[in-house]
Amino acid sequence: MNASERFIKTFKTLLPAPFTIAVGLTAITYWIAVFVSDTNESFIPHAISVLEYWEEGLWNKGLLVFALQMMLMLVLGHVLALTKPVDILISKATIFCNNTPNAAAIVTFLTVIVSLFNWGLGLIFGAIFARKVAEHAVKNNFKLNYPIIGAAGYSGLMVWHGGLSGSAPIKVAEPGHFLEDQLGVISQGETVFSSMNIIISCVLIIVLPLAMYLLGRKTQEEKVVLFENHFVSNNKTTKSIEGAEKLDHSRILAYIFGTIIIGLSLYKAFLKPDEISLKIITPNYINFVLLGLAIILHGSFYKFLSAVDSAISGASGILIQFPLYFGIMGIMSNSGLVEQFSAFFVQHSTKVTFPIYTFFSAGIVNIFVPSGGGQWAVQGPIIVNAANELGVSLPKSIMALAYGDQLTNMLQPFWALPLLGITGLKAKQILPYTLFLMLIGMVIFIGGLLIF
Repeated sequence: MNASERFIKTFKTLLPAPFTIAVGLTAITYWIAVFVSDTNESFIPHAISVLEYWEEGLWNKGLLVFALQMMLMLVLGHVLALTKPVDILISKATIFCNNTPNAAAIVTFLTVIVSLFNWGLGLIFGAIFARKVAEHAVKNNFKLNYPIIGAAGYSGLMVWHGGLSGSAPIKVAEPGHFLEDQLGVISQGETVFSSMNIIISCVLIIVLPLAMYLLGRKTQEEKVVLFENHFVSNNKTTKSIEGAEKLDHSRILAYIFGTIIIGLSLYKAFLKPDEISLKIITPNYINFVLLGLAIILHGSFYKFLSAVDSAISGASGILIQFPLYFGIMGIMSNSGLVEQFSAFFVQHSTKVTFPIYTFFSAGIVNIFVPSGGGQWAVQGPIIVNAANELGVSLPKSIMALAYGDQLTNMLQPFWALPLLGITGLKAKQILPYTLFLMLIGMVIFIGGLLIF
């Protein structure tokens, strides 16, 4: 048994399914709140009160809106990845993927670029791209290190939270978000489009493909054996179209509706405001644009809905797990645990070290809460309180959490499941290469947080 196989076995032994982990974290948080939080109540009334805090958080209206926004972002990004233009782009790019180093670099480069735009699109784009490269190798009878190409297709999950669809940065840019009282509204101009994040993102775009290229030159290639998969939706239909069904398949209707959405998006961004601002980039705005693009590029409501059917299962984790994370936040906020944890951070941090502590703590939490949105709900209040106490930049603290969260996606295989399903690879095959990416990313992120 090699090192990656031992790691996977250990991971499976220690960590159950993400939903089970969420339940376990809920139980741990509950009992900590019962025994640690300050209260004048006796034990049983206090225990019941904490349980009520959990229920209140579970169905928090603002947080449930956040969950739906994140689900739509994933589903619509996935739907966009299944469009014909994206397929054409991938097919054209595979022409240059004629060996492992070239393929690893090209897949990493394009996947990172796409993931900075939308994480759901990047996740599926990278998976389909890796599969297409393998099919290209089989068709043209050349050898390839397929696992490293699979890892390259997953690389976007290490940059997404610093991109346009990053959960924490886009949520704090939205008026009325659940932490507005503590930090106000912070536009993406201060987070995603800050000089720190732009420089870090540019370094990632350059260094990650180059590193994968150099790694590809040193890895052993072999003949690729592919198994048929049915993950990617096939929108072709052979049945006859009659009556009102013609509306479902109408290109004109889809183009009109999609163009209205994109036209309104452009109007709100560039014509309506007195001053063009990045404040327009909110979860609702991003989803609105994704909806319009997906409908236009699919070319009919029928094809669009078929792609939605293929994509919707990927959002099941968000649907069922997010409320549990919101319940944890409800316990922590109402019981006083947020203040107690924040005080601990303040006592053991300085203005210089706090972003680094935040980065590492976010990376650890992500192993147990494999969702940027869920993690922001749980960890966000603690970070905001501590940052305010220490006088540390709130935008920088938010990005430190984002970097730590996305980094350990290279260690946590939860979001790799769609890629593994599409490529036919196993987690243990791509893990050595994703860990390689994680180490490089760690150096880049810590360097950026220290320099800026």
